[in-house]
Amino acid sequence: MPPGPAAAAGDPSPAQGPGPAHPPGGGFGPPVPPPPGHAPATPGPPAATGPTANPYITPPPPPCGPPAPGPAALPYGPPEILEPPTAVPSRPAAAPEPLRAVAAGLLNLTGLGLGYVLLRAWLPAALCWAATAALLATALPADVDGVPGGVLVGYLTVLVLAAADAVRRARRTAIGWSRLRAPLAAGLGVVLLAVPAGGALAYAAAQDEAVEDMLLERLTKADRLVAAQDGRDFAAAEDDYRSALGTYRDLVRDHGGSRAADRVPDRLGTYYESVARPYADRRFCQAVEPLKYLRTLPATVGEDRLGRLATWPDDRLATSLYECGTTALERGDGTHLRELMTTFPDSDAAAKVVPALSDAVDDRTADLRGADPCAATEKLEQVRSVAAGLPGGAGATVASDARRAVETGAYACGVDQFEDGRFTEAAQRLRDFATTYKDSGRRERARTIAIAAEVAAERPQAGRALPAQRGPGSGQEFVVKNDGPSPVEVLFTGPATGSVKLGACAGCTSYSSKAEGRGKACKADRGYPQRTLRLPPGEYHFLYKRGAGGTDLVRNHSDGARVQPGYRYTDCTYVVRGGVGDFDGLT
Repeated sequence: MPPGPAAAAGDPSPAQGPGPAHPPGGGFGPPVPPPPGHAPATPGPPAATGPTANPYITPPPPPCGPPAPGPAALPYGPPEILEPPTAVPSRPAAAPEPLRAVAAGLLNLTGLGLGYVLLRAWLPAALCWAATAALLATALPADVDGVPGGVLVGYLTVLVLAAADAVRRARRTAIGWSRLRAPLAAGLGVVLLAVPAGGALAYAAAQDEAVEDMLLERLTKADRLVAAQDGRDFAAAEDDYRSALGTYRDLVRDHGGSRAADRVPDRLGTYYESVARPYADRRFCQAVEPLKYLRTLPATVGEDRLGRLATWPDDRLATSLYECGTTALERGDGTHLRELMTTFPDSDAAAKVVPALSDAVDDRTADLRGADPCAATEKLEQVRSVAAGLPGGAGATVASDARRAVETGAYACGVDQFEDGRFTEAAQRLRDFATTYKDSGRRERARTIAIAAEVAAERPQAGRALPAQRGPGSGQEFVVKNDGPSPVEVLFTGPATGSVKLGACAGCTSYSSKAEGRGKACKADRGYPQRTLRLPPGEYHFLYKRGAGGTDLVRNHSDGARVQPGYRYTDCTYVVRGGVGDFDGLT
């Protein structure tokens, strides 16, 4: 381009270019209007830089580097007039982003209301916090019953509704924190779901611990109940023992695997020892019932749960039955020995029963020669009864030995009673002996002593010594007649001992007095029932045992007389109203 005219002095140089006029003070402001008469510039291509450039337009500073080719554009266009907006524009809807809704829902499922916090919905977040606080207030501290089902269902419903609401809100609302992107928020929600899951696990563990504490307390109460019964009579303590056992059984059956259930086997050992305390104290009779009770527990608790305790009472019960049974021989009670032989036939205790009975027979047989043969005889009879009652005939041999000893003892007892002046008992004992042991060589002797004892019961003089073993058959003639309306038995003892029976006298009546009887008895011309005896001389004692005749009641009568050689005696018995006639010996 040809060079233009030179710039006038004071004009801006082409390098600088003319600048717009500025108001005083400098700065930017509205454009200065052109002087009057100056037509506004019409839009057109930008003028070239030079002396002919628009004086009101300041050219832009030259760019760094080489200038761009082509004409330079005006830095400013025509001025625009800005008018204030008539209304504030609404916030545009967030662009759809699926993970944003997922993140909000997951964060609300944590129960912390974080989905609402992410969306800056503070009121719903506060409601979530209140629901969680109410749940914690209800659930804590953890107890055996746990959270009520209605409360838990209600809270889960709130969480589901809050998650659904957060999903709905997040579809049209952007995340509140610009730096927290939706994927990161969704990942955070997944991680924070561990909070309620971990809380549920921790609460379940706390509840389990509360249950354990409750079960241990029940175990402790049962232990105390057992300890309180130690030493008490089993009949009085049985209900408490059963109550404690019920607790142990329930713990094992309903709460297997708990700490309390694991401790039950040790407690059962203590339980067995407490129940069987009488055995440890050698109170064998008192130990029988507790030990029998313990043998029923395998069916109640379970043999597999009891282990060695299932058979623990067996030997102890067998021993107790033996020890108690042998002492019961004194009472003739063979219950325990029979039970021993039936329940534990192969036990060591059962093997000792027959030898023990044999020893008892020997000991009591030796006692027959002692001061109290009657007591020894009674014990022998008791042993015989027990031996005869053993199952399977196990005691047959001992029973036979005991029977022979009892026979000897019964006779010895009758003789001892006679010598001790117990004449009525001696008479009964020896009569029974004669009836029971008909093949005994002592039978006749027993009958003789029994007659003397019966007479001596009415006339003690007759019992001064045991009667001689001699009956009538030689000596003085002694006629006995019955002038009474009822039969009569005459018993006598002295140098000879015996008895005779006379039938009732037909047509005979009682007399009004003894004097009348002495004058009229046996004097009528009739056949009186009578017996003739031959008695050795000596002092005799008589007992008249009269039956009833008609409507008269009579009582026994006794008397005595001395039989001398060379005389013939007649004894007439008669009945006096209110008694019987005296002995009337006639020569």
